[in-house]
Parts: sequence; C-alpha cells; structure tokens
Amino acid sequence: MPELPGGRGEFVRRIGLFQATALNMSQMCGIGPFVTIPLMVAAFGGPQAVIGFLAGAVLALADGLIWAELGAALPGAGGSYLYLREAFQYRTGKLMPFLFVWTAMLFIPLGMSTGVIGFVQYLGYLWPDMSRGAGDAVGLAVTAGIVVLLWRRVEGIAKLTVVLWTVMIASVVLVITAAFTHFSPERAFTYPAHAVEPTSAHFWTGFAAGLTIGIYDYLGYNTVAYMGAEIRRPGRTIPRAVLLSILGIMAIYLLLQIGTLGVVDWREMLDPNSVASSSVASAVLEKAWGRGPADAVTVLILVTAVASVLTGLLGGSRIPYNAARDRVFFRAYGTLHPRHRFPVLGLLTMGVLMAAGFLLGRHTDLATVIQLLTAVMVLVQALAQVAAVTVLRRRRPGLHRPYRMWLYPLPSLVALTGWLVIYGFADRAAPGRHPIAWSLAWVAGGLVAFGLWARHEREWPFGPRRMSEAYPGGGPAEPPPETAPEAEPV
Repeated sequence: MPELPGGRGEFVRRIGLFQATALNMSQMCGIGPFVTIPLMVAAFGGPQAVIGFLAGAVLALADGLIWAELGAALPGAGGSYLYLREAFQYRTGKLMPFLFVWTAMLFIPLGMSTGVIGFVQYLGYLWPDMSRGAGDAVGLAVTAGIVVLLWRRVEGIAKLTVVLWTVMIASVVLVITAAFTHFSPERAFTYPAHAVEPTSAHFWTGFAAGLTIGIYDYLGYNTVAYMGAEIRRPGRTIPRAVLLSILGIMAIYLLLQIGTLGVVDWREMLDPNSVASSSVASAVLEKAWGRGPADAVTVLILVTAVASVLTGLLGGSRIPYNAARDRVFFRAYGTLHPRHRFPVLGLLTMGVLMAAGFLLGRHTDLATVIQLLTAVMVLVQALAQVAAVTVLRRRRPGLHRPYRMWLYPLPSLVALTGWLVIYGFADRAAPGRHPIAWSLAWVAGGLVAFGLWARHEREWPFGPRRMSEAYPGGGPAEPPPETAPEAEPV
C-alpha cells in the first residue's frame, strides 16, 4: 500500500469511483431536500423557490471545481485542512489549518444534526402522537447508534454505504414518480404577483436565504476529499466523484422540487399544522398513492437520513486526526483505534456536538441550525479555499495536478461571490438568531485556542514557521496510471 506523506501508512486506499460517488451522493441527498423544500418555499414566498435550488447548483459546481483540483493534487486525509496548510504556511504558519479544524469541529456535526432533526420530523408522520420529549430521546438514540455503526473498519462501512445509497435512490425515485403521476403544471408554475423582482430588496433577502438552503442541500460533494488517503487513484477518482455527484443530485433535486410543487399546494407547506410543512415527501405520497405507500416510503426516507449522517460523520471524523498527527491540532486527536484503525476521539467529539446541534434545532428551528453552520463554514473554509487554489498555483507551479479547474479563474470568482452573498445576508435570513455574530465568536475562540496551542508547541508566532510541502516531487502517493495495479472490484 502506498504510504502517506511523512511515511505513515495507516489508511488503506480501498474506495473506488462507484463507492466514492455513492458516499458523496448519500451525504448530499440524505434527508436534505425532503425537509428543506418547505423552507425554500418560505424563503421565496411561492413556487418560484426552484430558483434557490438552481442557484445552489451553480455555486456547488463552481466550488466543486475548486475541490476537484485541490483534492486531485493533494489527496490526503483531511480535505480543506490539508489544502489550507499547504497554501498558507508560508505567511501564517499553522494558523489557517488550525482554524479550519476548529470550525470544522462545529459545522460538520451541526450539518449532521440536521439529518437527525429531519429523521425525527419524518418519524412524526408514522408516529403522530410523538411528544417533544420522545422525539428528543429518539434523536439522541439515533446519534448514538450512528457512532456505534462507525466503530469499525472503513471498508466495511463503504460496503454498507452502497446499500444505504441504493435505499436513498429508491426513496427519491419513488417520490418523484408519485409526484409526476399526479402532477399539475398549473399548481407548480403559477407564481404569486411580483414573485420575481430583481429590483426589490425583499427578493434579494429571499434569494440569499434560498441560496443558503440550496447550497446546504448540495453539501457533501466534498466528502471523498476528506477521505483522500483512502481513495484508490485519487487523482482521477476524486474529481470524477465530485462532479458526477453534483450533476446527479442536481437532476434529482430539480425533479423532486418541481414534482412536489405540482402535487402539494405551496401554501400548505407554510402551515405549521400541515403534514406538508414537516413531512412534505410523505404528503406527496399520500396524495398520489394513499396512506400505505406513503408509510412505506417514509421508512425509506428514514433510512436515507441515517445514510446521510453516517457518511458525513465518517468523512468529518478524519479531519482532526490528520491535523493532530501533523502537529497542527491537539495531540490527543491523533490516535487510531488499535484494531479497526479509525480516529477515536474525533468521532466521539463530533458525535457529542452532533447531539448538541440536534437539541438546538429541536428547540429553535431547522433554519437556525442551517444558517449557523453555513456562516461558520463560509468564514474559514469556503473563502480561504477559494484563495488557496490561487496561492498554490503561484507558490507551487510544479505541483502535480492530475486535474486542473476548467475556465480558471471564473469558477473561483463565482464561488467567491456566492459565499459572500450567503454570509452578508445571514443575519437578515435568520432575524434574531445572529449567525454572523456567533460565527465571529467561534472563530475568535479559535484564535485564542491557537495562541495557547502555539505557545505550548512553540510554533509561529512563538517560534519559527515550520514549512513542509506535501507531494513536493510532482505527484500524489499512488502508482502512475501506466504502472498502477488493476483496481479491485467494488
């Protein structure tokens, strides 16, 4: 097995293109569109909400091209952590990768908590008398169960994920099929008066909120980049998995959004007492095929929610491990399970924060959690990674890049604009919740933690900048295509 930079060979490259794409799509789809369609309708005030999903797709594609180039050139464990470490070490030492890990320890489990919130929402369709306390208990039990499922070797999880991905595809296809067998074009495409007015400030506030929800639904196209050290032929597999998953989910979301709006009146989605506001896919199935099929597909949606959280936590738990082993984060996170070879403390910490995020969302609302996690993510990961592509091209022109971004720098500019719109309108989209202030406070806490850590470790600014270029000689740690062994069957 090829070793990672620095001679470490703990992770094994056993995940191929099909499994990598399944991992991405399971994380991207999951419960997201089934719970956010009503939120998107509320943001836009009508069925023109499809604009939000289209805008999210454009931003996901632009940002996905950034992930594709960086992931192919630097295919190690940790994703953004690795890219920011390589790009910004020349001026600020280990500050940027440390801050990324710090923020990822919050926004990744918050993202996973929304899947558990959606799970409990749809369970409410099957269990209409479920109390708030019972729902809280179920969500916490699901969170603990997912951590237990991840307490094993990655190859076993990859096989399980393919099964869960199949269930996810089946649930989405059934909802889309039910929607288009009872589709009303008039219901789907009759917009309220003045629905789209680009000169109105109200429209742009709704657009920013919709863009945030849209990109939240697409998040997960980067899951395989976090697991770069476990991907076979990463220079080819990572870009293909990223782009294929975005294009596939884009088609699914558009069909799902338009089909749902053609069956369920959008006004029902705004009524908190309506099934359509909390379990819109179940409402579609019930209207189209009756209660029995709706119950059956709701069960599949619950499995899909578990698949989404499982894959997200699987990838995210690798981030603090790799940072700790590279002496960029607290050393306690740099330990693998002695038998199953997974990061123990990273998994447990994110599991606890995921439970906390679930309780936060249950006692506020889902939109609050989405706005908070997106604001934290944008501030360090998204904006810094846009800059990292340019910095690495200038600093390390000789770095082997199996994939180079199409139409550079246009995708970077599109991504930068989209992320700035999301962050700039965050407070307006979540009035009274102050996601910008909370995100700044979390980053400020990270700066304090970095100062304490750097002083203890005698790193910059309390010591010299220690620079180490991963893959310096022109190539990822894998055999070249002409001499690479045959891929194992998926």
